[in-house]
Amino acid sequence: MAIAGLRHGASLWCPQFVSREFTLHSLHRSVGAFFPRQKRFVTSAAYANQNKEFVIVGGGNAAGYAARAFVQNGVADGKLCIVCKEKVVPYERPALTKAYLFPLDKSPARLPGFHTCVGTGGERQTAEWYNEKGIEVLHGVSVTGLDVNSRTLTISSGDCLKYGNLIIATGCTAARLPESIGGDLLGVHYIRDVADADSLIASLQRSKKVVVIGGGYIGMEVSAAITSWGLDTTIVFPEAHLMPRLFTPSIARKYEELYEENGVKFLKGVSVNKLASGDDGRVAAVELSDGTVLDADTVVVGIGAKPVINPFVDAGLEMVGGGIVVDGQFRTSIPGIWAIGDVAAFPLKIGGRRCGTLGQWSSLTMHLHFSKIYGRTTRVEHVDHARKSAQHCVDALLQIHTDPYDYLPFFYSRVFEYPGSPRKIWWQFYGDNVGETIEVGDFNLKYAAFWIDSGKLKGVYLESGTPEEFALLPEVARKQPYINKKDLQSALSVQAALKVAQASLEGKPIEAV
Repeated sequence: MAIAGLRHGASLWCPQFVSREFTLHSLHRSVGAFFPRQKRFVTSAAYANQNKEFVIVGGGNAAGYAARAFVQNGVADGKLCIVCKEKVVPYERPALTKAYLFPLDKSPARLPGFHTCVGTGGERQTAEWYNEKGIEVLHGVSVTGLDVNSRTLTISSGDCLKYGNLIIATGCTAARLPESIGGDLLGVHYIRDVADADSLIASLQRSKKVVVIGGGYIGMEVSAAITSWGLDTTIVFPEAHLMPRLFTPSIARKYEELYEENGVKFLKGVSVNKLASGDDGRVAAVELSDGTVLDADTVVVGIGAKPVINPFVDAGLEMVGGGIVVDGQFRTSIPGIWAIGDVAAFPLKIGGRRCGTLGQWSSLTMHLHFSKIYGRTTRVEHVDHARKSAQHCVDALLQIHTDPYDYLPFFYSRVFEYPGSPRKIWWQFYGDNVGETIEVGDFNLKYAAFWIDSGKLKGVYLESGTPEEFALLPEVARKQPYINKKDLQSALSVQAALKVAQASLEGKPIEAV
């Protein structure tokens, strides 16, 4: 996940709008929306899509959850079209760097098992589901242009699509190493979709030595999954420790030790100079900035992601730092166009108020740079935000509500979950990692960290918690209660520290817990 900040600028607020184009039917009054009928001036044969009232561009998590929201509100049948570059309907992408990469003898995840919306306990939306709900899905095409005056899209097939309301949910593409240093060699992999993951699995089946470049989410999750293959694996990154934008050095070291126990090696504080190829044209070695040369027949690159916004840059949408500027309802600067998920730069709400200032984009190349932007306008690359922004956007579009989006920064990971793993890892973090950190517990059993700034509990992290313990984290992070540092520091266990946090929410002295 990534989160980036925008500061110091003019506020954004687009007027509420509904489709100004023709519609075949009025929306159901039961959902509180009204779209006026207008005369049709062109025939449907002029456009490649049959369903024109709502068009979603993108086939990732956000698109799948938006489709569910339209269905829940009874306005999808015959009205919703999804433009999907992949040949499969939307699925839960986090699986691609986790269970999807397990070898066949360790029960790997496979489609249709993780189509949206199973990630939140919802119905599995297979291709049959979209057909039954009357949703048109155009596979294998991408949008190449947008004309906001005619409300049309040009797609890679050369055809045109018509829309009444457009939702941009194109997500991100993987940041790549330059071709000049070997970034496109055979055996070098980037993971964003099922085809990418399938290609990596094919390499792992013939591999002996794997190098993973990047110490963030992708690097941690992919290397953990590769341990299930029993391959020689090395993680390389330029920072001093894993996940530097979230983990403290001491937390990171605990995970590094766990990875080392599982056979993963680390080379920290170095960057990649070149990926060298063998006689067969496949990657054969990774040359590092300190002169080290690592033999490698498979390389996985996880150095961040870039929002897919190129088709929309010239359309007049307000852009900032690689994101499409939206308000608290995910409306862009142009009526009839909305943006959700990774590409949306939205005002993060905190403390009951909506922060709508825009301005200079803070530096961000990959994951978890949020400590200086909490309470400002942000762009978030995370499945949790993709799901929630989709629901909020559709509800706003259909006028189910007018409340601004109220998102609490949330990060998590689950790794080493393959059958036979000596230990499964599951951590969660909510809030903001600013201020002093107090760490509590035994990492071999359960571990927690609390970030305190100006006497307030701003962020909380928990490894190996129970469902009840994890459920406490967002409540604490959202309310940011004043807390007694000495009580936390004197806690002899994670359970005791969480009781201190719970008491702070309730305004009780610790003795009353």
